[in-house]
Amino acid sequence: MVNTDYRSTTDAWGIQRDWVDADDVPQRVSEDTVARLREVIGEAPDDLERRAPIVSRPGRDLGTGPVTVVCEDGTERRIDGVLPDDMPLGYHRLHDADGNDRLLVVSPGRCWLPQQRTWGWAVQLYGARSASSWGIGDLADLRTLREWTEREGGGFLLVNPLHAVAPTVPLETSPYLPATRRFRNPVYLHVPEVAGFAEGDADPDAVARANASGLVDRDPVWELKLAALRRSYDRRSSGGDPAFEAWRAERGPGLEEFATWSALAEEHGPDWHTWPPALRRPDGEDVESFRRDHAQRVGFHAWLQWQLDEQLRAATGDLTVIQDLPIGVSGGGADAWAWQEGLAQGVTVGAPPDALNTLGQDWGSPPMVPWRLRLADYEPFIQSVRSTISGAGGLRIDHVMGLFRLWWIPEGAGATEGAYVRYPSDDLLDIVALESHRAQAVVVGEDLGTVEPGVPEALSSRAILSYKVLWFEEDDPAEWPVEALATVTTHDLPTVAGLWTGSDAADQLATTGMPEDDVRAGRDDLVAKLVRSGLSPDATPEEAVDAAYAELSRAPSLLLSLSLEDAVLEERRPNVPGTVERHNWRLPLPVPVDALGDLPSATRLVRLVTDALRD
Repeated sequence: MVNTDYRSTTDAWGIQRDWVDADDVPQRVSEDTVARLREVIGEAPDDLERRAPIVSRPGRDLGTGPVTVVCEDGTERRIDGVLPDDMPLGYHRLHDADGNDRLLVVSPGRCWLPQQRTWGWAVQLYGARSASSWGIGDLADLRTLREWTEREGGGFLLVNPLHAVAPTVPLETSPYLPATRRFRNPVYLHVPEVAGFAEGDADPDAVARANASGLVDRDPVWELKLAALRRSYDRRSSGGDPAFEAWRAERGPGLEEFATWSALAEEHGPDWHTWPPALRRPDGEDVESFRRDHAQRVGFHAWLQWQLDEQLRAATGDLTVIQDLPIGVSGGGADAWAWQEGLAQGVTVGAPPDALNTLGQDWGSPPMVPWRLRLADYEPFIQSVRSTISGAGGLRIDHVMGLFRLWWIPEGAGATEGAYVRYPSDDLLDIVALESHRAQAVVVGEDLGTVEPGVPEALSSRAILSYKVLWFEEDDPAEWPVEALATVTTHDLPTVAGLWTGSDAADQLATTGMPEDDVRAGRDDLVAKLVRSGLSPDATPEEAVDAAYAELSRAPSLLLSLSLEDAVLEERRPNVPGTVERHNWRLPLPVPVDALGDLPSATRLVRLVTDALRD
């Protein structure tokens, strides 16, 4: 059993009054913060435990007495307390003697795992441009990366979140603040390969200008793509498209709801809170009227998701592509509109001060109220996990500690003035295991920052790979766990070249407001890791990259993740947390992805890791 003593200071609202920070210093939440959060959370109904789902496993006691279970396939089973060993996995309905009807989730309890140790690339797809891109890395570029990885013997790609944002300019730049975690961003479509595209749908000079930009400028790129996509759709839909209509019908009401929100956002703006009152609820009569009156526009946004589904499957092929699941969504977006009853109002989530950011972080996403999530039969979570895994074979859960507790920050308060609110982690983790089992998809939990006792054991017991980062670890990589994804750095941390030259520290000082002593001390600590490995202080950035990945290759971990930024000796990290006046999430790779196979630093890195895996 996992030690859960850390829950002892959690009150009836799920607020953890006392907690221990990243420096092992005990902290206590202020009375004002507790009072504000209690008001936001509200009191759960008295019959919550009779209505909320039961998440269990074959062989476990349900604790209900005799019940009838209607399985997903329509068959019925009479269960007398303990689930039989041959109980089908899945989502069933449980009916007890008192007339209660509730969801029963039967999970295998463990995620699917790959059988062979391998390496792969971590890629920010928006920045992975090629000669044929339209100003932003797209799904055709992902296919190019996949084919190159396969030729070199790699086993996976790890990509940034591909989820949709509002289809209006200015486009949201952060992949970690999407409008939805269920649908994908059409800015990643390779327009020449969409159904119905014709030469002349876009100005070639405008395409060339977009691709020559020194930054990924999403707004002009989206306007360019949107115009061409509308022409393609109008051309294709004029006579009807049975394949699209069949796909659309299979996806059901969730797709229609998202497509309607997208059309409404085009007309009324990206934040549903500012829409006319009659349109602020997805089940309103005026929303249904809008859907009927704007059927062509709604159909267009559904069609974009079809094209994304087709292109993603072609891009991933048979290679495992691990997609990233953000911790939350935009408060004005499609998911917040659809599930607004379950969201906490006047609160955002983030993190207290830690090694990533000594000032703390506010990520801007509203959290789900835990008891309301249970009463929603976990549907927002299930759909988000299932949709993100779909078509790719892997899932990385950003800030996986958020399945245990989330740092809630009251409106108007600083990131240091929040509190942890606890979630039903056992249920959520077993749901992840079920979705992983069904999709045969590996799951990685990004467990960086303030990790409470019991979390590593809970993840390990479910075969969720931990996330081992060379910059953070004090242990010898040879002693890292097998069930892990091992990497040198992340999108939020320095690249090897940026660390080694000192340019990353200068970037932090110029953009974060962090104390100079903290920045310098942090850099010195990371540089010392490389020097301890035998690297000369006078080494070149190329030699520093080699040294870092030679250390990484000593890890026995199942997955070794190589950063494309390190492969091309990029000094700028994709994102510096807590900054606004910086080109976060907009930096393209300095080398086209279709030229990476000819780049000496990239081929040398591949040889280094593949040779180590053979030994």
